[in-house]
Amino acid sequence: MAVAEGAGAPAPQAVAYGEGRKPPATVKFAYSLGQVIESGYLAMNSFVFFYYTAVLGLSGTLVGAALAISMCLDAVFDPFIGSWSDSVRSRLGRRLPVMLIGAPLTFLTLGMLFAPPSGLAPMLLFAWLTASKMGVRAFASMFNIPYFTLGGEMSDDYVERARIVAWRLMGGILATVLVTWVAFTFFFTGEVGLQRREAYPAFGWTIAGLMLAGALISCLGVWRYAASLSRPIDAQTHMLSRLPGEVREIFRNRSFRILFLSMLMFTSAAGLNAALNNHTFVFVWKLPPGTIQLVSYALLAGITAGIPVTPLLLRRMEKKAAMMWGFALVIVPWMILPTLRALGLFAPTGAEALGWLVATTLIVGLGSGLIFIALPSMMADAADEHEHVFGTRREGLYFSGLGFAGKAAAGVGAMVGGFALDLMHFPAQAGAKVGAAIPEDVIGKLILAWGFVPATMSVIGALIFMPYAITRVRHAEIAAGLKVKRAADVSAGRSS
Repeated sequence: MAVAEGAGAPAPQAVAYGEGRKPPATVKFAYSLGQVIESGYLAMNSFVFFYYTAVLGLSGTLVGAALAISMCLDAVFDPFIGSWSDSVRSRLGRRLPVMLIGAPLTFLTLGMLFAPPSGLAPMLLFAWLTASKMGVRAFASMFNIPYFTLGGEMSDDYVERARIVAWRLMGGILATVLVTWVAFTFFFTGEVGLQRREAYPAFGWTIAGLMLAGALISCLGVWRYAASLSRPIDAQTHMLSRLPGEVREIFRNRSFRILFLSMLMFTSAAGLNAALNNHTFVFVWKLPPGTIQLVSYALLAGITAGIPVTPLLLRRMEKKAAMMWGFALVIVPWMILPTLRALGLFAPTGAEALGWLVATTLIVGLGSGLIFIALPSMMADAADEHEHVFGTRREGLYFSGLGFAGKAAAGVGAMVGGFALDLMHFPAQAGAKVGAAIPEDVIGKLILAWGFVPATMSVIGALIFMPYAITRVRHAEIAAGLKVKRAADVSAGRSS
């Protein structure tokens, strides 16, 4: 397994970084299965939010506070994980040892998150939510950050990187479908549906077990390829002494700042929308429990449509253009239907609402697919730019930034959603009674928080992203410069 830094660690190998390498389809398939940790975790968040607020009756403010505390931990913890995985030396390469620690601990803490002891007082329930949520976020990061980074390292080809992300996204779609199908087929059935309190603990442990299995199968399938990737040739000092300088260094790169902040804003918007999904489906659109999953499948179908489309588009357009199209396809649907409903101009319910929700969600999924494929690929390009400018590789830290921004979907978004529920005076324990009536003024505020507010946040994210400037031509120049530098490093390593 991993070898500690410093004395006793084998010397870094002076090898070229593998220009032009393209992993075989079998490796990309195995790699894609590891997305089950990230996507399964995100898919579970809307269930967590509904469970603790609407079913267990914990106030939205306390739920939001718990999520805020866990997100603050991420802000501190993620850079350490990224830097740690950058410096690991083992027979399995740099990334897999950290991933193999994170996966089983994620299983344990996710199961605990859905199984609080019965009869807890509100503050004790808040403490349980905070502690278990902190554990899930921290240990999922131990898997996800090196996992994302590994995907960026598999190839340095401009388009191949997008293909690898597409494979990963497809794995995430399958994981989300699995979570949704298991939820509504085995646990939240009948008229009670999501309001079935006793179903949540078994549901949590079941999904946690499936996530662990997918993660371990992924590690087994990619370890040979991961172990063959080159290691950094620069000498490593102790992580605690080098990390502050490394973090300052990556934020000096303008491309990283743009990608990080735009992703942070977009995923926060997506997280707010996702956190309030079940509230709007149950109390606003009044969907029968068995049909809620159809809206989730529409989102996944849209993302799936974007998977083959995005690499094809990237042959003819810049990644920046694909991102801007993605923003547009998400923002417009989030604006139109919720605004019409909030104004009372269009208020379908049940089967009448289902078709409209499926159609708009399908478009949002397509836009999200463009963003979620193009942006990680651009982050790998930015890591190349960083090496070109600063002379050091910081993939782990770059993808820890991407991972932190992505998890804001379950942090900032759900935190804002929790605060919003209390500000709009959403009835406590509304989920404890099937068919509970919600005042119309609360419905109007809920629907705006679900659609219009995330759309506005996404507009801000698009504006932040607009100055991004790594084009296909610019990346080719960077790649050429790195090829010369790496060849010189190899020569120097062989002569020393």
